[in-house]
Amino acid sequence: MLSSHQKLRIIVGGLVGQYPLGGVAWDYFHYLLALHELGHDVYYDENTNTWPYDPIKEEFTDDCSFNVRFIRDFFQRYAPSLAEKWHYRLLVKDSFGMTKEKFDEVAATADVYLNVSGACLIPDKLNSRCIKVFMDTDPGYAQIDLQTFIDQEGPDAKRYLEVKAHDRFFTYAENMWSDDCKLPRVGLPWQTTRPAATLTHWASARLQVPKHDAMTTIMTLNFTKEMKAYTHNGVNYYDKRAEFEKFLDLPRHTAVPLRLAIGSSESMEPLTSRGWQVIPSYDISKTPELYRRFIEQSAGEWSIAKNFYVATISGWFSCRTACYLAAGRPAVVQDTGWSRYVPSGRGVFAFSTMDEAVDALWQAHSNPAVHRLAAYEIAREYLAPDKVCTPLLEAIFAGPTPTIAAGRNTAA
Repeated sequence: MLSSHQKLRIIVGGLVGQYPLGGVAWDYFHYLLALHELGHDVYYDENTNTWPYDPIKEEFTDDCSFNVRFIRDFFQRYAPSLAEKWHYRLLVKDSFGMTKEKFDEVAATADVYLNVSGACLIPDKLNSRCIKVFMDTDPGYAQIDLQTFIDQEGPDAKRYLEVKAHDRFFTYAENMWSDDCKLPRVGLPWQTTRPAATLTHWASARLQVPKHDAMTTIMTLNFTKEMKAYTHNGVNYYDKRAEFEKFLDLPRHTAVPLRLAIGSSESMEPLTSRGWQVIPSYDISKTPELYRRFIEQSAGEWSIAKNFYVATISGWFSCRTACYLAAGRPAVVQDTGWSRYVPSGRGVFAFSTMDEAVDALWQAHSNPAVHRLAAYEIAREYLAPDKVCTPLLEAIFAGPTPTIAAGRNTAA
């Protein structure tokens, strides 16, 4: 059991160096900031054995200098006390930030290794008593790939073994244990959680009246490329485009301005001709601060989810939406089943149909001050470090078996 006053040494694995973008930084570093805020001794480790991406050149590269600066600058700006507590490895060879030797000393005494997205290699000098946690942030992809291996003993055998090497298994599919969730459980004792957001790092945004009246979001969207299908039990599942197409004409049904920051090299004419405002996503994702500023200047968020999350009734909740709410910006976001676990109707609104989206946008804009306050209250009650990371750690130390009540996992 975990004592409420116990200080843990925790290593968090992530993908910020791999994809140095503002939204990615907040996705992963929120865990370090949150656990640090709770008083734990926290370190960041990134070791994916993959070439890093250069967003300026829009290509993978063997030069990680931009990626390393991006990590360093984040900690120097937002968490100076963590500025010497990160380790980035290029292709399991060169170390940046901490030396390999210094990081190995930390790993040898770690209590928890939190592998967010499960993308990093487990540190080779990790304490034998350290609890290794696989954190599934993209429910559907991992489970269907693993189920394919189980069914066919297919090419994902290596990945299956990498996942099984962990001791605990958590997922953002908060509806995983409900009867109507269509995700395969692949024989793992999943426990559920949701993304965390540190309220202190968004406090200045809450003090600002939005500069624009548009509801916004940030996404990747391609119209011409063939959508890749993932198949389970004879059903195909897709990415965001399959859901976005259902709401393509939304601007024609609402007076609320809708602005999309999109990462795509394609023409946006199919969107702008229907009334969407579109800007390149990299313009607001170059740095974590620009990403935060974009959210701060927005009236709130409107967004769909990946078809994977919606069609499986996964209960997934967005880490991007968590940022909007922490900034006191209301969110109108597609329901994946999350409204069973986070209340909808004040500050954050779930929708499934065009009519529901239109009505929710009207409600969010009809009384903005009320819903900005309500958005923050949702963040405080459902996404703050003590509401997410404290139960997460308690569940990690309690054991791997989920507690199921009325179809819901209440372990985290």
